[in-house]
Amino acid sequence: MSSALKWKLIAGFVLVFLAGGATGIFVSATNAHHFFFGQQRHGFAAQAMRNRLERQLRLTDEQMKKISPIIEKTGSQLEEVRGETGRKVREIIAESHREITPLLTPEQQQRLKQMEERHRRWLQHHRPGRATPSSEASPE
Repeated sequence: MSSALKWKLIAGFVLVFLAGGATGIFVSATNAHHFFFGQQRHGFAAQAMRNRLERQLRLTDEQMKKISPIIEKTGSQLEEVRGETGRKVREIIAESHREITPLLTPEQQQRLKQMEERHRRWLQHHRPGRATPSSEASPE
């Protein structure tokens, strides 16, 4: 193998390595954006609706100004429904755990408590400012 061919192979491997690194950085940055900023969902529904309507209907700036209050009101209503639904789901699961507990062995009851505690910690870690009180939280 000639020395020129060796250098071409080395350069090729380096380029492939750099391309893979650049791709990894791009994918990581995209996922980090969703992880860090996707949790702050306040106003998410309104913004998504605004973006979709503006893009698909090709709304003018004047039209956007006129419909913005409607979109904000709708977004608030959707956020409220989302919150109520989450609370209702937690209540239903907590009630099922209260009904299940007497049917379990002491060891299983302890495991259920550990599951609930892990879920509470997960919620506190993944939903800052939205942690559920221990009386309501239970695994979903």
